[in-house]
Amino acid sequence: MFETILLPTDGSNGATVAVDHVLDIAAAHDATVHILNVADTTRDSVIQIQGDVVDVLEQEGEQIVRDAADRARQRGVTTVTEVLQGEPYSTILDYAELRDVDVIAMPTHGRQGLERLLIGSTTERVVRRADIPVLTIRPDSDITVTHPYRNVLVPTDGSDCAREALETGVDVATEETAALHLLSVVDVTSLGVDVRIQMQVKFLEENATEIVEDATEFATDASVDPVSGSVVLGTSIHGEILSYIDEHDVDLIVVGTHGRTGFDRYMLGSVTEKLVRTSPIPVLTVRTGREET
Repeated sequence: MFETILLPTDGSNGATVAVDHVLDIAAAHDATVHILNVADTTRDSVIQIQGDVVDVLEQEGEQIVRDAADRARQRGVTTVTEVLQGEPYSTILDYAELRDVDVIAMPTHGRQGLERLLIGSTTERVVRRADIPVLTIRPDSDITVTHPYRNVLVPTDGSDCAREALETGVDVATEETAALHLLSVVDVTSLGVDVRIQMQVKFLEENATEIVEDATEFATDASVDPVSGSVVLGTSIHGEILSYIDEHDVDLIVVGTHGRTGFDRYMLGSVTEKLVRTSPIPVLTVRTGREET
């Protein structure tokens, strides 16, 4: 499914984990990996000094991509390497478009440190703006990232973006010969306990059940087997998703970058953003350009 994978790397420990995981995927599916290092020339210190400093950044970048390519070669994985100057996130997006890659794979944090994790980082900007799927990997020392994927989870709320995530999840499950899990979480955070609220909860639950049934039918028609669907009530959507992946040994989450809450807040502060920041397994985000109301 993903014949070309773009792997931006800064040589950090986080990037090392991402490299290993991407090489696992590429080796299994005979994919080509584009290894990219971006010399960040937008920082004040670099802009003021230029010259030798930029040369050093490029030399470091050449070593970083060379080391990653050497590891890929040992795995029999074909690579393309590049070191470019510029603003990291925009350079990554421009490269992905120019080379027509299928997916971008990135760690949730790199040299800037764990405390920054995702918000405001290069990864966050790429996830928010990429027109192709982005695979994010959280490289904490207590987390084990595995491949091949055996259980793929697609959370869904019936939105157009969730539908695109479902289509991608079906493709991944087919390619990986994995079980597909479909989950819809009914958020009851703001609901009370009177009769009218109970009726509303019932309506929301029935609607979620219909969404999951439709998604299950789509996946089954695409010959995915097995497919399981679940509807749960909870006060935290991303919390329920995390509980589900723990209980069902899920290896990968495939999720849309925005849902029914609208395009203008499709990522920042959303369920997807929280999943990318906290998920102990890789998250494949899928974005659609169609605004929803």
